[in-house]
Amino acid sequence: MDLETLRFGEFGKLSQAITAWKGVADKLKTLETDARDDLKAKADKANWAGVNATVSRGFITKTAGEFTDAHTQATTIHDILKDTHDELVSYKEQLEQALERGRKKNLTVTPIAGGGFTVTMLIHPDRAAKGHDVPDHSPQDAEHLRDDVQRILNRATESDTTAATVLRAIVDQAETGFSGAKYGDRDSAIEAVRNAEEAAKLIKEKGDEMSPEEFQRLNGLLASNKNDPLFQERFATQVGPKGMLDFWADLSSPDSTKDLTQTQLNQLGEFQKNLGHVLGGATQSDSPAMRQWENDMVKLGGERFHTRTGDAYGFQIMSNLMRTGDYDDQFLNKYGNELVATEKKMKIPDRFYLMEPTLKMNFIGDAEFGRDPMAGFMTALSNSPDSATDFFNTKEPQDNAQWVLKDRPSFDDSPLKDGPNETLDATGKAMFAAVSGVTDAKDPNAEFLPHTPEQREAMKHTLGILASTGNDFPAELRDDMALAMGNHGDWVHKAMSNPLVEQELDSGQLMEVSKQVSRNKDAYTELVRQMHGAITADIYTEKAHPEDSLDRAGRTVGFLEEARYQATNGEKGEKLTDASWEKAGRYHVIGGLVTPWHPAGDAAQRVVDLVTSKMLEDEQNRINAQATADHTETYTNRRLELQNLADLWYRENKDWAEDPAHEGYSKTHGAYSQIEGAANDGNKKAEGVSGTQ
Repeated sequence: MDLETLRFGEFGKLSQAITAWKGVADKLKTLETDARDDLKAKADKANWAGVNATVSRGFITKTAGEFTDAHTQATTIHDILKDTHDELVSYKEQLEQALERGRKKNLTVTPIAGGGFTVTMLIHPDRAAKGHDVPDHSPQDAEHLRDDVQRILNRATESDTTAATVLRAIVDQAETGFSGAKYGDRDSAIEAVRNAEEAAKLIKEKGDEMSPEEFQRLNGLLASNKNDPLFQERFATQVGPKGMLDFWADLSSPDSTKDLTQTQLNQLGEFQKNLGHVLGGATQSDSPAMRQWENDMVKLGGERFHTRTGDAYGFQIMSNLMRTGDYDDQFLNKYGNELVATEKKMKIPDRFYLMEPTLKMNFIGDAEFGRDPMAGFMTALSNSPDSATDFFNTKEPQDNAQWVLKDRPSFDDSPLKDGPNETLDATGKAMFAAVSGVTDAKDPNAEFLPHTPEQREAMKHTLGILASTGNDFPAELRDDMALAMGNHGDWVHKAMSNPLVEQELDSGQLMEVSKQVSRNKDAYTELVRQMHGAITADIYTEKAHPEDSLDRAGRTVGFLEEARYQATNGEKGEKLTDASWEKAGRYHVIGGLVTPWHPAGDAAQRVVDLVTSKMLEDEQNRINAQATADHTETYTNRRLELQNLADLWYRENKDWAEDPAHEGYSKTHGAYSQIEGAANDGNKKAEGVSGTQ
């Protein structure tokens, strides 16, 4: 900013613009509140069906989000403009004060061509009016005036140019629509941009050859700015997709700079987490530069990157940076589809991924080397349920779920540690996110919303694939499938309790999957607990025909018993159980809320926990080395379970049960007899549908 612009600047129009933006922000705040509390709230509560369930609800949700972003952007623009206006007005006042100090010493500042200025005498002593004394000044006074004016102009220029930079950056965050980036002043926004440029410069110019001090600085910048939208986008685009892959491949290489590796090796896990958070946030930006970054990253996935000790595919490198952070759904969809397509072309992907056994690219924990890209990608999906749902429902150009749940060859990426396959374990969590819309079933603060049609479809598709695996059902997926079946407990309970009538879920597939889940005692326990939740929900909500909920409760218990019997009894064929069934002792429950959306809330949760704990405490029902008992003994080992369910039913339906018109449902005998008969019938019906897969 030059002298004349600041000295004679009229900031009235800028002030008017600020007032106008304040009005826009206030109006958008009202619209945001209406959209959230009225439009979206009603949409969330509405009983959608058909096209409305997939199109209208999504449109309303997206529109409400746009109003929120619009209000955020308008407020941010207002705050930055006001901050800049106030600073420029202040600098103008400071300039006037400096010029006045100069005039008192007979000094003035004159603009020159090119935007500069010069300090000269206001009145030459030879030209002064007769009798008029001209104030004296020293050469230092002229220098001080020059320096003061230049400092003020520099600061005004900084204020003006940085405001333009951050305003453009904020607007560029969204190619269409509005940005959710929020800043209260210009300084915080420009600091984020400069920090991003500093971090990117360290990677581009120093890479893995940076000093330990530079590494600490880089890690600190990532950690302190990992949630800042401007930092995220500017950092990612400045480094570029290829630069990012090259950097992580070099940093992961065992012969990376000795001083850096030896000093910072124990911090690489935290650094990896911070880097993943930043890149994930960057993909949420809709700037043209970031969209290009995402497309280029997907294209680079199938390329081989050379390190000093070996090669790695782009997918292997990038997937390890996706273990943390919230990645954009569209990016994950493109990335996942291309990853599966590439692996299917490889035929045996593990052969390609193991070409350099010493290469380690994952430093989060010590379980995995990070050579299997599907592990990191599945972890990313489990953090982004909507994208997980899309991935597991995608059937063209290939069936993604079929690949990761059944067809994909798995390999051991942790030769130094025995235990579950980490990739399959991550796949189970991604599968649960896909069918439930929840990132973590065990999170007590998780919000379980009614299922979308897409989540229901993912559940059906997953059930069919896993049922077809037969005895090759991955052990790592047992607990996740138990939780998934509980999450869709209404569907599962209907199919288990009436397997001979066509339901939304195939009862034969449910029997096969339940049998495979029951091969492990802990997974079986969790499945039973989850289904107790579904049974309890049915008892609480069935008011038109209360007798039906009691009948369904018994039949589902019988169905589960038959599944467990087929898994544990060697006389039915191959003995399927693992070592967990051979050990006596208390059962271990995997955890997680049971039907948290239940209308009875905490009361239902307490009932479920009580029924399950009583069942597990029943010595007659404790299954250990005698798990292969015959049907007669198996079906009698459920006394407390059925009694507690019958007691619950009676408490909820006492008036109906004591009505003389409803004989056979008394508290002391009838309800027990009814549920036991239903359980026996459930055993037989379940046995009839078994073996169909």
